[in-house]
Amino acid sequence: MSHNTYGKLLRLTTWGESHGPMIGAVLDGCPPLIPVSEDEIQVFLDKRRPGQSRFTTQRREPDKVRIVSGVFPGEDTGDLLTTGTPISLVIENTDQRSKDYGDIKDKFRPGHADFTYQQKYGIRDYRGGGRSSARETAMRVAAGAIARKIVPGMDIRGALVQIGPHKIDYDRWDWNEVNRNPFFCPDAETAKLWEEYLDEIRLSGSSIGAVVEVMASSVPAGLGEPLFSRLDQDIASGLMSIPAVKGVEIGAGFAAASLTGEENADEIRIHDGAPDFTSNNAGGILGGISTGQPIIARFAVKPTSSILKPRKTIDKSGAETEIITKGRHDPCVGIRAVPVGEAMMALTLADHYLRHRAQTGKGA
Repeated sequence: MSHNTYGKLLRLTTWGESHGPMIGAVLDGCPPLIPVSEDEIQVFLDKRRPGQSRFTTQRREPDKVRIVSGVFPGEDTGDLLTTGTPISLVIENTDQRSKDYGDIKDKFRPGHADFTYQQKYGIRDYRGGGRSSARETAMRVAAGAIARKIVPGMDIRGALVQIGPHKIDYDRWDWNEVNRNPFFCPDAETAKLWEEYLDEIRLSGSSIGAVVEVMASSVPAGLGEPLFSRLDQDIASGLMSIPAVKGVEIGAGFAAASLTGEENADEIRIHDGAPDFTSNNAGGILGGISTGQPIIARFAVKPTSSILKPRKTIDKSGAETEIITKGRHDPCVGIRAVPVGEAMMALTLADHYLRHRAQTGKGA
């Protein structure tokens, strides 16, 4: 079993390091005859791309994706179609500044994977974290752009709902606002507050955490398994695999602990001849299986560990020392985690859709 592969029928394998020549992915198990294009994938990569505002790392990567296998022009239109064979995707790294890390190659950055990688492997790529860098997530976004097209009619959207202690007002939620500010924030008033708050964090040389919410709508009922491959279990696994994520909740999540049974239970009626749930505390999943309601998940992203303020640590020899991390870093890495969360939701749901179809013969 590869520790760099996610999924069962739809399998994503990523490879590459932050400061290597390129990063890449192989998406295996994708059905044939699905139209894809580099331009379509690029739309989602551009949402994650660094250097687009002062609130993200200033590393200048175009993140230009290339499809190098698994597609072929269709006879009718000439548009690229998936062939059912492994789809390979690559992105070149063009703006590495490895010299920024020379001073800390023998020191372990608190909050980073430096110490654990050294303990596990006896060797580590100190340039930007190597394999542990969030740079790898660009390939998840690229593969997720294809996975979105596997489930007919499915729509996946994400938004930032909290930065530090400042939460959005859900009564002001407007999906149209998400692309109008640098935070993917659905609340215009809170986006203005975040701008002032993050400027203070950024100029102080520190960082802050965030919460991302992802919603998948038009997901067919029946996806997921009752016990050890529950749909909510696998969504949580996919979201927890994103670097810096420290918590996941589905639907009401931890708030369900303060609800009574009658408050938490999503009542069911019939509307226009179809089941109609009057609420969605379950987040679109009951007994590990999708209900047909919107699937809603939130995940918490810790503060970026690379900060300009001195922190106590040790070096490879075991000596106590201090460290200041130079380089270009996100004051709030949660901002660019929004499209990554969308991608992991898409990959998980597409995998479960194919598994459901294989087991029951049912499509959407």
